[in-house]
Amino acid sequence: MWWVLAGSLTILSVQKRWASIMLLVALVWGVAEHIVEGRALLFIGLVVIVGIINGEMVTRLRASGQRRWRLYTLSCEALLVVAGVALFVHLVPGFNNPKILDGVKAGPLSAPFSMYFNFDKALLPFILLAACPTLFFCHNKVRQNKAGRSRLRYWILLALSIPMLLLIAVLLGGLRIEPHLPKWLGSFMLANLFFVSLAEEALFRGYLQQRIAGWWGNLPALFITALIFGLAHVAGGPLLVVFAALAGVIYGLAWMWSGRLWVATLFHFGLNLCQLLFFTYPFYQPYS
Repeated sequence: MWWVLAGSLTILSVQKRWASIMLLVALVWGVAEHIVEGRALLFIGLVVIVGIINGEMVTRLRASGQRRWRLYTLSCEALLVVAGVALFVHLVPGFNNPKILDGVKAGPLSAPFSMYFNFDKALLPFILLAACPTLFFCHNKVRQNKAGRSRLRYWILLALSIPMLLLIAVLLGGLRIEPHLPKWLGSFMLANLFFVSLAEEALFRGYLQQRIAGWWGNLPALFITALIFGLAHVAGGPLLVVFAALAGVIYGLAWMWSGRLWVATLFHFGLNLCQLLFFTYPFYQPYS
């Protein structure tokens, strides 16, 4: 089931119809496995109706340009975003996300952590795509007016900023260098790429940063979104807020330069994977 759900997310940006069919298969499978209950299906059904109405309103807006259709589309978009955020923070009842890891430690200096396969969070890209058709491909990207070699240099520097940020966290005491190769690496990669990184990037970069950029420009959008992304990790303490905000700048630049959600997602996933493989994960916990 989880591979079917991951497959639907993989092709969502280029094959919406087949992605929807695969999602439907995953939903039926989830119901059979008691992971998705009736209340969740009702919520999903209501979201689908709002998405269909939003699509109709967008079509009428393009055809007539009347102000009332713009208000209708904004209202539908707001409802879709609220629904997506509710799924993101697990407020929607009826999802029994299975716990895959329970209090495991990647290494002796790493804090114990648990991991879920989040069906609800995985639905976020579908919902935000209905609210924002340019979620995966934004044509208003920043074009660098440098030679191709210079552009490549910027991307290399951006990629190198990932281990540099992790090393800064080591210097600040939040992490330690501690290589791992856990037996649950495959499950981590599946969950983190599709059910964490893609969902978070869809919300923060694909939707929020894109919308703010349309209002106030690319640089304000980059830093505002990074700050909000950092504050979303406030439960982990002030150091994690700073660390997440700086990571948000990296992901935001990847999205801004490429105009592609999957590029930002791969940077996000790359940082998480790099931390797991070479540093304490999810953070450093001294010997008691």
